[in-house]
Amino acid sequence: MAEVSVRQLPPVPPNGNGNHRAAAGGSTVTIDEPRRPGVDYAAVRTLRTQVSKELTEKLRDLTNVSLEYRQAEGERIASRMVREHVDARMQAGEPVTPAEEAALLDAVAADMFGVGRLQLLLDRPDIVNIHILGCDRVRIEHTDGRITFGDPVADTDEDLVSMLQVLAMRAGATERSLSSTKPWLDMQLPDGSRLTVVYQVSVRPYVTIRRHTLMQVTLEDLRDKYGAIDDLLCQFLKAAMAAGLNIMVAGLADAGKTTMLRALAGEIPEKEQFVVLEESRELGLHSTGAHPWAMSLEAREGHGARGADGRPAGEVTIADLIPLTLRMSVQRIIVGEVRSREIVPMLQAMATSKGSMCTIHARDPRSVMDRVIELALQHGAEMKADLARRMAAGAIDLILYLTVEDETKLGGRKLRYVSEIVEVHGMVDDQLVTTTVFGPGPDGRAVPRNMPERVRDALRRVGYDPRILTAYAQQGENNRGAWTHELHRIARLA
Repeated sequence: MAEVSVRQLPPVPPNGNGNHRAAAGGSTVTIDEPRRPGVDYAAVRTLRTQVSKELTEKLRDLTNVSLEYRQAEGERIASRMVREHVDARMQAGEPVTPAEEAALLDAVAADMFGVGRLQLLLDRPDIVNIHILGCDRVRIEHTDGRITFGDPVADTDEDLVSMLQVLAMRAGATERSLSSTKPWLDMQLPDGSRLTVVYQVSVRPYVTIRRHTLMQVTLEDLRDKYGAIDDLLCQFLKAAMAAGLNIMVAGLADAGKTTMLRALAGEIPEKEQFVVLEESRELGLHSTGAHPWAMSLEAREGHGARGADGRPAGEVTIADLIPLTLRMSVQRIIVGEVRSREIVPMLQAMATSKGSMCTIHARDPRSVMDRVIELALQHGAEMKADLARRMAAGAIDLILYLTVEDETKLGGRKLRYVSEIVEVHGMVDDQLVTTTVFGPGPDGRAVPRNMPERVRDALRRVGYDPRILTAYAQQGENNRGAWTHELHRIARLA
């Protein structure tokens, strides 16, 4: 690959304004960002305290108060108190515009029932990822690849941690914690975003928020809108889902594994029941309306004393849930991500199911099976590499690998595409045998390489003729599959 010189991103602007980004050469250019009316966060804290006090008094003698009722009453009280605050400002000769009043009310409500100042960022559909280092360093990745810097999300690092601790207790279906004994947090926010927090073990609190802008996506969308697959891949994957093949989706972080899993799940018939297992709900298959019989199960942290097995009381892991799902009379189990010892029950479930899927982190297609064996060996002393290899061979039908090329530092964007689909045959003479059905073409994107063998009959039974791949595979170096557009890179391959 040709060498490319890349400069580092410029430091965060001292005023915290989100109106700069790094250009291709490392320079800084001005971006006109939408700006909301300024908010007096000292007034927000005062008003929030007053609203909370009155709300507590109002609900003191009531029982079984729903969260919806509590929030509605809180917002009603907040609206009145903000109005009184604005009137007092007016009488003091400090005029407040309607936009400023609305922004103040939104900030009070967000502080009480939302995610504080983070709500301003979560309300913007043009943001995909947010990185926060301390209370005042906010790096924003936009859908068009731009990088900007935002305003502080809290007054101090301590305020930021306090906000996140409250959020961990009240948001999500299962209670989470962030404390000195567990200085990390991984959870889903009310809007579906993924929140990861680390503090105390870092110099300053570090927060990452991953936005999910594609909750409802199809294989056709990945082909026509996003260029992650071509028509040959699209038709092959649709047939693989119809045939009930077990698929493992692999790739690096931010390669689009979750989005691919959603698109594949879009092929599941509406009336079919299946189980989704996740550390924190991210796929959202139960919430789109497309799968009314999707059963979403979420792992739960333990918060009590450790028992004889060394686990905290109340802990429920994905490994605990998988055996339970096998008693639910479902053929298909979907695990959002396997990253630990749950790989063994996942493989056991795959070996007795059809159409199950999961994602896994791996740096390249060749290392996927090594990663599976590595995780399986964490299961216990009774697990050996050969046994793990045999379990994988009998459970997985296809490995789909997604590649991501990040050219944002060069002024480009992130390129995501399927680069390989591998069929897992099984074991022959103690060796794991695989076939590369689709492999990297001239530009790295997947093109037909070989006919599938083990799953060929299953594909034929659903009306797919694998022989369509043969003509492309015979083209050799001229094989470009059915890709209809070039992959526009800034850093050209040599």
